[in-house]
Amino acid sequence: MPDFDKRPWSDWLPYIQTAAWIVLILVLAFVAIRAARLFVRGVVKTLLDREATEGTAQELSAVELKKRMDTLEALGSRVLQAFISVIAALMILGKLTLDIGPAVAGLGVVGIAVGFGAQSLVKDYFTGALILIENQFSLGDVVTLAGVTGTVEDFSLRRTTLRDLDGVVHTVPNGEIHVASNRTRTWARINEDVTVTYDTDVDKAISVVDRVGEQMRDDPVWKRRVLEPPRVDRVEALGEFGVTLKILGSVRAIDQWSAGGEFRKRLLTAFGEEGIEIASPQRLIVTAAPATTAGGGDAGLAGSTE
Repeated sequence: MPDFDKRPWSDWLPYIQTAAWIVLILVLAFVAIRAARLFVRGVVKTLLDREATEGTAQELSAVELKKRMDTLEALGSRVLQAFISVIAALMILGKLTLDIGPAVAGLGVVGIAVGFGAQSLVKDYFTGALILIENQFSLGDVVTLAGVTGTVEDFSLRRTTLRDLDGVVHTVPNGEIHVASNRTRTWARINEDVTVTYDTDVDKAISVVDRVGEQMRDDPVWKRRVLEPPRVDRVEALGEFGVTLKILGSVRAIDQWSAGGEFRKRLLTAFGEEGIEIASPQRLIVTAAPATTAGGGDAGLAGSTE
């Protein structure tokens, strides 16, 4: 066995000890990185499993849940791995008897500068992670984000891409999303206000509306889409032009626009068949009568209504 108190071993001993410390640091860093990945995976799985059983993520398929889990796991793992790597690098530099004070100070200055410059980017990623965990919306949903309404065509941790009804593509940074309004989550309402004239039999009008709703529900084309047939919920108002009826019903969220249009078309036809008039503003037009010829009298006024 070599005697480390004698040369040349005594000269090599500090280097051997330093190398041993460096190897130990690298092994511990590797173990910590692996443990960080497992830790992040456990946290993400717990969060998404809870959302899948109790929250809005119940609607997601197993493939979509796996995709979201992989995305969040990758983000969290990279952040922790970068932090562990920096700490390990500083410890190794310390063991090499290098002055790490300026390096630490420099990293602090750079960190502050990057923090100010990239704070919006960090906010985008953080908000994107929360959107994934809480399942605020998914691909194909119709949503309103940052004042823009459209179909979600693409989603990442940094931004969401929407295509509106005119076909225009909007890219919304996730950090700008303060309120996310999902218009295609499970079910939606048919919410209509119909105003009939004051001389209308209100009970008859209500009966016609309810009948149209029942017929639409029983229609083979619509019965799977209509969850609750549209019906008159109440007399909403006695307005300037007539009596306003509030009509409410429930349909599958994705069919709310087509179902609303079909109901309005059927209701217009039914009102026409029953002689029920939808109230509209009346205009009174007053014109001056033409002056009379010889022996005539004073010009008068003629009126007509529309």
